[in-house]
Amino acid sequence: MKAHFDDDLKACATLVRRADPDRFMAAMAAPVAVRPILFPIYAMNVEVARAPWVTQEPMIAEMRLQWWRDALQEIAEGSTVRRHEVVTPLSRILSPHLAAQLDEYVAVRRWDIYRNPFEDEDHFEMYMAHSSGALMVASAQALGAADETVLRDFGYAVGIANWFRAVPELEVRGRIPLLDGTPDGVRKLATKALDRLASARKRRKDVSPAARPALYAGWQARHILRRVSADPGCVAAGALATGEIRRRASLIWTVSTGRW
Repeated sequence: MKAHFDDDLKACATLVRRADPDRFMAAMAAPVAVRPILFPIYAMNVEVARAPWVTQEPMIAEMRLQWWRDALQEIAEGSTVRRHEVVTPLSRILSPHLAAQLDEYVAVRRWDIYRNPFEDEDHFEMYMAHSSGALMVASAQALGAADETVLRDFGYAVGIANWFRAVPELEVRGRIPLLDGTPDGVRKLATKALDRLASARKRRKDVSPAARPALYAGWQARHILRRVSADPGCVAAGALATGEIRRRASLIWTVSTGRW
């Protein structure tokens, strides 16, 4: 099946390419026919993730996130959907259930607006489940059948890996991203994420081949988590960048073997 890229889809792809090069690479490694599904979801992720950071006014940031929640509600209810280069293609690919999943994702990003630390472990776990977990569920199930528990385990691991990479920048911006930033606390979090990744990988058969390309986005998670587990200090040092050759080679391996 030949995918048709209209101006909206091209805008989504451009947005992802500029703001989220890892997911752009993962989407480009996927079959051409599924890119019109992945790019709008990844573009929405870019727009929502940056909404709390583009203004110093919490009320304006709240309004930006509410705009996305209203748009997703329109999709979920099947009502007239606002015209927008990301929302319009989203409305063609999201079921009401998946629109609700993404509303969950937008709602939890309110934490990003303020400087309050996570209240406790349950709060941190909820943030990861509703952000990275919900995004993984929506992107995979938009493509095909996939068990939600597997997707949430995998999404959690990917979310923690990405979170570790973001820690230095979050701290510069005045946030407190970790409940326990000691080496032992960081190692325990990496180990927990690795355990959930292993649990997801044991159930690969519960993710259909059609849905599998959505999981390409997590191709670096295992490597990052293992590095953090071995050397927790690399998180604070911002030393989790992967060389370009290794980065591309590992993505090619993931795609060619299907062993996400």
